[in-house]
Amino acid sequence: MIQHFHFQPMFENKQLPGWTISFTYEGQRISGIYHKTGSIEWTSEPHFHSEEAEQAVKKQIHELLLYHVYDEQ
Repeated sequence: MIQHFHFQPMFENKQLPGWTISFTYEGQRISGIYHKTGSIEWTSEPHFHSEEAEQAVKKQIHELLLYHVYDEQ
């Protein structure tokens, strides 16, 4: 489960998509860039115990950003 999730627009003009993200997952601090395509580029080296765990985290991040960014516009 993701904890302490934070995101911030990458550009001053908030109309351009792209967000820096950071969160804690299983005791490790993870950071990355969430691109407008929905892809995530890790800027830290996360250690997920499986590919399924990484996909579950990506899905949670996508849902959080859909709620906080797109639904609030």
